[in-house]
Amino acid sequence: MRRDLTTYGTGYGLALLLTLGAFGIVYFRRMAPWPTFAAVLGLALIQVIVHLRFFLHIDLKRSARSDLQLILFSLGVIALMVVGTLVILGNLRMRMM
Repeated sequence: MRRDLTTYGTGYGLALLLTLGAFGIVYFRRMAPWPTFAAVLGLALIQVIVHLRFFLHIDLKRSARSDLQLILFSLGVIALMVVGTLVILGNLRMRMM
C-alpha cells in the first residue's frame, strides 16, 4: 500500500512538472513557434511515458509484455486512422482546387 502511494505521488509530481513546463514554454514565449511546438511535443511524449509507467504500471518486464504489446498495437491502429484520414483529406483538397 505504501509503495503504491509513493508511486502515484511520484507520477503525479512528474506529470504536474511536465504540464507546468509546457504551459510555461507557451506562456512566456521565449522561443520561435516551431521550437516551441517541438518542446511541447517532447514534453507530451515524456508525459505519456510517465503515465504508462507510474499510473498504468507498464514496464519492460516479461510479465507486462502483453500489456505493452496491446498499447503499441492500439497506437498503431490510431496512427493508421489519423494518417489515412489526412491522406484522404489532402486528396480531396487537391481535387477541389
